[in-house]
Amino acid sequence: MWLRAGEGSTSDMMGLFATTAMQGLSILGSLFLFVVGAVVALSIVLFFIDITQTKDAIRRNYPVIGRFRHIFSTLGEFFRQYFFAMDREEMPFNRAERDYINDIADDGHETVPFGSTKILSTGASIFANGMFPKLEGEHSPQKPCIIGPNARRPYEPNSFFNISAMSYGSLSKPAIQALSHGAQMGGCWLNTGEGGLSPYHLEGECDIVFQLGTAKFGARNDDATLNVEKLKKICENPQVRMIEIKLSQGAKPGKGGILPASKVTPEIAEIRGIPEGEDAISPNRHVDASDPKTLLDLIHQTREASGLPVGIKFVVGNIASVKRLLDRIEARGPDSAPDFITLDGGDGGTGAAPLPLMDNMGMTIRESLPMVTDLLEAYDLRDRITVIAGGKLITPAEIAWAFCAGADFVTSARGFMFAMGCIQALKCDKNTCPTGITTHDKRLQRGLDPTNKAVRVMQYVKTIRKEVEMIAHSCGVDHPRQMTRDHVLIVQASGHTITLSEVTKRKSA
Repeated sequence: MWLRAGEGSTSDMMGLFATTAMQGLSILGSLFLFVVGAVVALSIVLFFIDITQTKDAIRRNYPVIGRFRHIFSTLGEFFRQYFFAMDREEMPFNRAERDYINDIADDGHETVPFGSTKILSTGASIFANGMFPKLEGEHSPQKPCIIGPNARRPYEPNSFFNISAMSYGSLSKPAIQALSHGAQMGGCWLNTGEGGLSPYHLEGECDIVFQLGTAKFGARNDDATLNVEKLKKICENPQVRMIEIKLSQGAKPGKGGILPASKVTPEIAEIRGIPEGEDAISPNRHVDASDPKTLLDLIHQTREASGLPVGIKFVVGNIASVKRLLDRIEARGPDSAPDFITLDGGDGGTGAAPLPLMDNMGMTIRESLPMVTDLLEAYDLRDRITVIAGGKLITPAEIAWAFCAGADFVTSARGFMFAMGCIQALKCDKNTCPTGITTHDKRLQRGLDPTNKAVRVMQYVKTIRKEVEMIAHSCGVDHPRQMTRDHVLIVQASGHTITLSEVTKRKSA
């Protein structure tokens, strides 16, 4: 009896299991048929949409299937970045450069194994190491470099490597907060960019360079002329140490700044002094500086109102225009000169820009920096005007090259963006930056912790300074500003190298 009862119970359980399995298969079958039906219905709808639209020839000729071209093109950039591009192939910055910055910003790690992967193509720079470099502790201290010694409040920066212009608006609130605190911890200055001085620039209590763009955001009248009273109020803050009048920038030489309407929030509109929710487009040039004479007038007006060192930033196009400016300074006297010149390269920047300008307008920093420093020497203005170099200089070798070419300071914007976690997604103009750096989408900004990123900014600036000094010491000099054009070698088409001083002599001959 007991066995029969057990057998019956087992049979019932097997029957129940079989019934449940059949029901499950039936549900899955129904679900499968529903999905197939939905896909077929969607395909039919897309077919009629594609075949009747006239904007896209591929979709019109190949309905539904033609849509995959756009999908694959969109995904292609991600597959190339992560799977197919070699470490030194990508543009504008390659994986080797980005990984280097990520490593040193993360934990200061700066060593790599087994040998160099750098391709010594024509124009590449290598450094001439000294046979008897000084031992640790034998290096003499670096002489102070004072900017604007004749200003009421001259400035002696603590760092030869600093944060270049990035506006609040083009960058997010947490990104600016991270830069501000990181600059303070790293002992460098932070340039506000042309978007005005925000509370987030000041939050970390770092040194500030206030940039006056062509629209003069934050210190403007309605007609984009300088509002002296607003400028004076800004410069009352002791953190503001210099003023940079921007004539042009690497992202768009010959065109003013662009901030899409989606990024012009009420707060940004108030900081900049512009209408909310409208594109913020700066003029091509300063309305009150149309030639060398009026530019020097604007520099004088700004310096008198602020009491601070005042300089200009530009991309060199025709060197003759720089000569005309120096001729005017020579006629007025050296006191009329800008206290510093910031040179940018004409090969793009952090800002979104029209491709024809980004690709084809303005000299690179490699050509313009030696040329301008030579001109300043020729006009006997080299001691009067401090030279600051920008333009895609993000690694120690590139920064050391700039000192060899004649720079007194170097600034970087995109290098610090990589330090904050930028992955070069190329979405800066879309308000969809996945790292939260260039977006005002609160959901995306959540991923950027200003406290953590400030430490990474500090690690980056400190490691860069240490490694540039290491290159200088390897060349046998005490500090980077002692490096000359004889310390850097330029690879020629033959594969042999000549010194940068020889290169510049040949070009000037």
